[in-house]
Amino acid sequence: MGRFIKGQRWVSEPEPELGVGVVVEVAPERVSIFFPASGTIRQYAAGSAPVKRVEFRAGDTIKTHAGESVQVESVDVREGGLFYYLGGGREVPETDLSDTLGFSKPEERLFVGQVDEPGEFDLRLSCLRRRHQIRQAPVHGFLGARIDLIPHQLHIANEVASRQLPRVLLADEVGLGKTIEACLVVHRLFRSGRARRILILVPEPLVHQWFVELLRRFNLQFSIFDEDRCRAIESGDPSANPFLDDQLILCPIGLLAGDENRGNQAAAAGWDLVVVDEAHHLEWSPSGAGPEYLVVEKISAQVPGLILLTATPEQLGAEGHFARLRLLDPDRYNDFAKFTAERGTYRRTAELAGKLLDDKTLTASDLKALGKICEANPLRLKENLAAIKRGDASARDAVVQELLDQHGPGRVMFRNTRSAMKGFPKRKVFLDPLPSDPASVAKEWAADHEPSPRSYSLANDKRIDWLVNFLEKKRKEKLLLICRTREKVLAIEAELRSRISVKAAMFHEELTLLQRDRNAAWFAEEDGAQILLCSEIGSEGRNFQFAHHLVLFDLPVHPDLLEQRIGRLDRIGQTETIKIHVPYPTNSPMEFLARWHHEGLNAFEKSLVGGREVMTRFAPRLTAFLEGSKENFDAFLAETREFHEDIAKELKQGQDRLLQMNSSGTAKDLISQIETLDADNSLDAFLLSLFDFYGVHVEELSSRTFLAVPGPLTKDAFPGLPETGITLTSDRSKALSREDIGFLTWDHPIVSGAIDLLMSSESGNCSFALSQGPAGIFLETVFLIEPVAPPALHLDRFLPPTPVRIVVDSTGKEAELPATKLQAGPIFPLLDNQRIKKKLLPSMLEKSREQATAKSIKITKLAAERMQAVLGRETQRLKDLKKINNHIREEEITLLESQITELHSLISEAPVRLDSLRLVWQTPEG
Repeated sequence: MGRFIKGQRWVSEPEPELGVGVVVEVAPERVSIFFPASGTIRQYAAGSAPVKRVEFRAGDTIKTHAGESVQVESVDVREGGLFYYLGGGREVPETDLSDTLGFSKPEERLFVGQVDEPGEFDLRLSCLRRRHQIRQAPVHGFLGARIDLIPHQLHIANEVASRQLPRVLLADEVGLGKTIEACLVVHRLFRSGRARRILILVPEPLVHQWFVELLRRFNLQFSIFDEDRCRAIESGDPSANPFLDDQLILCPIGLLAGDENRGNQAAAAGWDLVVVDEAHHLEWSPSGAGPEYLVVEKISAQVPGLILLTATPEQLGAEGHFARLRLLDPDRYNDFAKFTAERGTYRRTAELAGKLLDDKTLTASDLKALGKICEANPLRLKENLAAIKRGDASARDAVVQELLDQHGPGRVMFRNTRSAMKGFPKRKVFLDPLPSDPASVAKEWAADHEPSPRSYSLANDKRIDWLVNFLEKKRKEKLLLICRTREKVLAIEAELRSRISVKAAMFHEELTLLQRDRNAAWFAEEDGAQILLCSEIGSEGRNFQFAHHLVLFDLPVHPDLLEQRIGRLDRIGQTETIKIHVPYPTNSPMEFLARWHHEGLNAFEKSLVGGREVMTRFAPRLTAFLEGSKENFDAFLAETREFHEDIAKELKQGQDRLLQMNSSGTAKDLISQIETLDADNSLDAFLLSLFDFYGVHVEELSSRTFLAVPGPLTKDAFPGLPETGITLTSDRSKALSREDIGFLTWDHPIVSGAIDLLMSSESGNCSFALSQGPAGIFLETVFLIEPVAPPALHLDRFLPPTPVRIVVDSTGKEAELPATKLQAGPIFPLLDNQRIKKKLLPSMLEKSREQATAKSIKITKLAAERMQAVLGRETQRLKDLKKINNHIREEEITLLESQITELHSLISEAPVRLDSLRLVWQTPEG
């Protein structure tokens, strides 16, 4: 008989809150278990599923779906492995068991004398309390990220992760941390249980970078899916959907866009959250769409959560930007003309918000405009304006927040700009004009812009001479060189190899992902490659901020692409001024481009804004100069400069400023809570006590840093602990400087796994202790308020599994435990007294349960009130906004209202079960 049979009831050991599951499908290597109480299905490897069989014995009381209680008299096993419970003249198949049964039976262990030492009870109670605190904490899911605590990143992540349906575009400028923001959201939703199935789609060159980022910074183990992986899964079952094989999947978007079947499989796989990086590559126009856009559109229609990332949201024009917003909310963004007209109203809203933030007096015209924008609740506006006159800063902030809410894309799109951020380095450009051969220059320019790649001859190119000289002078410096094509990279590398002994690595599209990653890692090593030669793919997604010299061997025409190149070095955390070197042949298209970018746009030394508008205005005339025209170029530069200054000013006053206000919150409270927990040494002591309990060997290496190695008994059992051991630190600064050391926080899988390991066992749930003092018997019990709810409701915010500790004396009255030391001892002298065993102890248990029930009513009432206040406030806010702002989706309001009703029911009816107990016998002799 196999371990699993359809219809059997099992409970998840790491996730008991899911309720009682039923086996719905059994495959040779996998089993699917559905948990009806939480509406969740889990797939497990059949040989190592972390589940426990639901099995009752004679004398137990069971509960049916109908709510009836039946005392079991005997148990039959039929149909290859299904239990049938007989009692009271009834026969109850296990399929009829309630979906919310509890299984911890400490009282049974007590009456048969199976007791643990007093310290095990204390450890279990500590686990319960810690789990309750962290699940309810606002920083749960943010705490464990190995990141600097940068306010705008945490603000955006918190805003997005707090939404019922997170569908947003993260569009921070290059280097501001969009990937960190997206990973924070993923981590928060995953750790809180709101998103279990997550798909991340990225350009193929970024697959391994995302994999490493998720693993090293967030302890999230994603599976990389490519065509070979899919075929391997299908080889065992040709009808299988390979995307159902894992919960967390990282995939190159090209795999789905290039194969209709793979795209259909991904769309049908049922994701909670989908993340798409470099979303500006999703091409769309009213006349047609690219394959990447079409496959994301198909998937996005099936998922509740969608996050798009791009540093250049309007690189493909307003139509492309509209198309990406359309993916996020097709009902809202269905009219491009209306979308374009609406953008013209942003400036006035930004002016009003700016005046309020700058504490300037509002004119009569301002007040009229403000009243029109905030017409959903004029009384509230009137009260706030009166409070502002009295000097109430919180009222001013409230009006500003309401103004930002009126700015529609502010709810869908987040964009921070470098101009508003601190911590960025300076940029200095070095333009180096070099003699050139006109024929060679023309040949290279033609090759750069042909659809089919051509080889390059650079033997007599003065830029190579310049580069060799530079490398010899800067032997201790790291140089990143970016050029247009793979063929040019190969030509540069060949010339360098023939002229100079230098450690040079390459990074281009025809290298495998593993080769690219290895070359990038070699470049990052202190004694590794001195120069990394990149084709254009090196300008997207990668972080090379440890280098301080950027060589632009050629120049892109579009200023946004130039900004992407510079953004590989110009990032938060860059420690030095960035030196941008542009060696260019004179009397060439490169000279025109260098001067236009520098003198017309100042794009080398300042982060560019309005690149799309600039290209729309000047691209045709710029092309003429690049093709050989020289007439009036200085006047063209002056016109470009003036236009760009006007565009930058317009954006600052309008949409960009609004987005910046909405995106750059301080997150002071979150950061303060994280810093407080970072500084709290109790985590170290708590985990060390768990390690000691399970026999894990620990060696302290330095302050708050230690090496943990599994002992013989924990070699295969302790979660997240490799056989060779792991070095852990709870010092954030040390974790940031040493990626080879694990960052220990309350979010770390080892911590949560260790707690779950103990809580899923019987360890500590029944204890006996002796103490010295006046004769007496005390019963210490811990009841658990444990609501069962679908993870998407995130009920933990309001009522996580909550321990209720009760101590009673032999009369059943509430008491305090003796202050004397508790020690282990034999329980049978007490149990041999039948009056104590059959009358006194059951009576004490019943009195404990009554007191716990009374306390739980108060706890659940407060939780329901807190839930109603938080979600009710958000519901009313959305209703107010929807009156004047159709960016608010009716689905959001309906979902919130239904969740309030469902949460109220789940909280009010949360079951209370006895989790653990400790009997204390106090005698004069101890």
